[in-house]
Amino acid sequence: MKKMILFLLTVVMTMTILALLAACGGDETTVPVQSGTPATEPEGSSLPAESATAPAETSTAAPAETTTEAPATTESPYVGVEVANPVATERTNDPWVIEHDGHYYYCFSAGANGRGGVRVVEIPSIDKLSTEGASQVYLAPTSGMYSKEYWAPELHYINGEWYIYVAADDGNNANHRMYVLKGTSQDPTKPFTMVGKITDPTDKWAIDGTVLQYNGELYFIWSGWPGNSDGTQLLYIAHMSDPATIDSERVLISSPTQYYEKNGMPLNEGPCALVHDDDVFIFFSASGSWTDNYCISYLKLVGDDPMDPQSWSKSPKPLISQRVGVAYGPGHCSIAPAPDGSLWILFHANLEKGSGWNGRSGWILPLTFDENGNPVVGRLSSTVTFPHVKNE
Repeated sequence: MKKMILFLLTVVMTMTILALLAACGGDETTVPVQSGTPATEPEGSSLPAESATAPAETSTAAPAETTTEAPATTESPYVGVEVANPVATERTNDPWVIEHDGHYYYCFSAGANGRGGVRVVEIPSIDKLSTEGASQVYLAPTSGMYSKEYWAPELHYINGEWYIYVAADDGNNANHRMYVLKGTSQDPTKPFTMVGKITDPTDKWAIDGTVLQYNGELYFIWSGWPGNSDGTQLLYIAHMSDPATIDSERVLISSPTQYYEKNGMPLNEGPCALVHDDDVFIFFSASGSWTDNYCISYLKLVGDDPMDPQSWSKSPKPLISQRVGVAYGPGHCSIAPAPDGSLWILFHANLEKGSGWNGRSGWILPLTFDENGNPVVGRLSSTVTFPHVKNE
């Protein structure tokens, strides 16, 4: 009996303790996990696992300041240098300078022993015009139709080869025609050989020939007589099948019609072609070359076909003309880039009024373009600021 009473007391006490534990929320006894021992969820547990990664605390620190550095400025490798005009004081006729692969070549007429010829010299830049050290790249024969009076030679690089276009005769001006010389190497100061005469079917008097390379085609442009006698000079164009051959009739694209083209004689000569952006120009000289009124103007291609006379528009005024007290009779130009890529126009002019053909020297001016794409050149000036490589 006593054993039964003790058993019932034990049961009652156990139930009382369990009830007290439940009332205190201690429905489950947990064993603390020892440090270094991962807690694992019992297999089959339907309770969601606690996140193993504590949520990142939201930083209350002020955001880092964002600094925008100014883009680095690249200093120009060029510096403007004041250059005196004329850039060549020695007698300079029809100056032709071409830039090719960073090299500048001056091509001019000069023979030896009474024979005509052409010389070429490499110069540092268009503002350093000099004949010193020039090579005799071609010497005319002692006689024949192209033995004398070599006028206005032009050096061109076409289809990977060098060519020179020059007017020559036998001593009689009426027999002046255009001739082609071809280089024997990639160095234009080395010898050239005579290819022959370049002419259209009329085979009339011709001087000052130049080449326009445009849209994959070649065009020859020159100053010629409409008939067989002197009295006026006009500009003609013809298509070329190769650098030494004309394969079309000549087409008249300019005759002296403007006021500035008729002084001394109605005359157009000395064409120089330039392709600039999408525009094509032919710069030319007008009026008598022996007069102070000799000047430079231009044609602009306004149509699609260079062989169509209606495709060309002429400037109503000269681009470069005399400036009293500075220079007279500017004419016969070539155009080349300076080391910085800017374009410059080179031409001859006279320091003294009335000095005609005998007082010519070499001059340069910067060539720019207005909002309509038309060329702009400042007034003749005795000084210009020319871009040179720094520390040159």
